Amino acid sequence: MKFTEMDSPLGRLTLAASERGLAGVYFEDHRHFKGIVGWQEDDEHEVLILAQQQLAEFFAGTRTEFELPLDLSAGTGFQQQVWRALQSIPFGATQSYGALAKQIGNPQAVRAVGSANGRNPLSIVIPCHRVIASNGALTGYAGGLKNKQSLLKFEADKRRSLCLHIT
Repeated sequence: MKFTEMDSPLGRLTLAASERGLAGVYFEDHRHFKGIVGWQEDDEHEVLILAQQQLAEFFAGTRTEFELPLDLSAGTGFQQQVWRALQSIPFGATQSYGALAKQIGNPQAVRAVGSANGRNPLSIVIPCHRVIASNGALTGYAGGLKNKQSLLKFEADKRRSLCLHIT
């Protein structure tokens, strides 16, 4: 695994890539991040450079979708299904765990969907921060609830300003 680090408005991010694509975007205190032991730092890796550029554009408010090759192989088949479904949640929108479970054709799997959501290794790029409880409450986020709140507020504010410019 190759990695690099970048600064963001939410703190330092560790980006990881395999031969298949971007495999991880981790916050400093990411709950399920096992660290970089055995990884090789590579500031010239094409996918990592592209990911840094697109994340910088995201935080600058000029990018709402990512166009990166992704490596989801760290997840089970079910987790990968959930992670792919997360990519359909639009910038600035939210969706409940229950709605996500229905979307993947397994409405009884709300808790399993929540668990898979929490194991997403590609924070921000695969927008697990956009999933909330059915009552609208913000629930756990592997990158920290404060980061989830910040991302949702940033996207809502940016979406609002984009709508004002369109009308």
